[in-house]
Amino acid sequence: MSSPLWGVDLGGTKIEGVILPSAHDARPMLRTRIDTEAGKGYPHIVQQIKRLIDLMQQESGLTPTSIGFGTPGELDPRLQTMKNCNSTALNGKPLKKDLEEALQVPAVLANDANCFALAETRWGVVRQHAPDARVVFGIIMGTGVGGGIVIDGQVWNGRHGIAGEWGHNFLDESGGPCYCGKIGCVEKVLSGPALQSYYTSISGQSLSLKEIVAAGKTGNDKAAVQTMQRLAHFFGKAVSVITNLLDPDVIVVGGGVGNIDVVYTEGVESLKKHIFNNGVEVPVLKPSLGDSAGVFGAAALVAE
Repeated sequence: MSSPLWGVDLGGTKIEGVILPSAHDARPMLRTRIDTEAGKGYPHIVQQIKRLIDLMQQESGLTPTSIGFGTPGELDPRLQTMKNCNSTALNGKPLKKDLEEALQVPAVLANDANCFALAETRWGVVRQHAPDARVVFGIIMGTGVGGGIVIDGQVWNGRHGIAGEWGHNFLDESGGPCYCGKIGCVEKVLSGPALQSYYTSISGQSLSLKEIVAAGKTGNDKAAVQTMQRLAHFFGKAVSVITNLLDPDVIVVGGGVGNIDVVYTEGVESLKKHIFNNGVEVPVLKPSLGDSAGVFGAAALVAE
């Protein structure tokens, strides 16, 4: 009998933990969260994680044999330190080593997009609609843009731990400067804040993304319509690069921008025009696990 799976999703504001019965049963035995309190610094974050694990042990009566962690960045395989984290206190820190010392159990780390892709592959929409899929590309389009690759049920991290990081590929100069130092990154065109900025630049008004989407549907707000058309066009153009490189069996789109219907209609039509395969169908699916995907995917990292 396999041991329960322990997973932790390390976010900027919350740290969430889950215990799943097994790789074949994703009905949580326990699920709880505490504040990250990231402003108090890196050592405090590690102590908060330990506090969460202690609470989970007390509440469940179980002891983990290993723990999977979804992180807001990558563990550099060579340096064994964190990089590209939007929770900047983690950057340059040996998080895996420090967690294993604090918790006295092996830790497996992957970024949040990889955890999203893994969870949707094992227990979510991929299992429901494409159970034979071998290559899955998971997209997160929200405040930022990221991606994760799952091959034969396992996360593909790559030599430098950056596999799937399509959000910082070049897409179009109109996106402007990115914090990474480049210009026109996918993230600067397709993220929620980028869409809002574009709308403001052509309308002179500031609306939330939800309001822009609603205005685009009515057809009465030309700037909103144009913003949604731009989203669809560049979604297809950006994802075509991934499709031409990986030729995935299925693509799953998460994050707030992934909730916009135009992605799955005009966006998919744009993708067909840009891929190098005569407009063949590429399954682009909405996720089914909601906000469970991150922590479930973390638990899946330690599945046998």
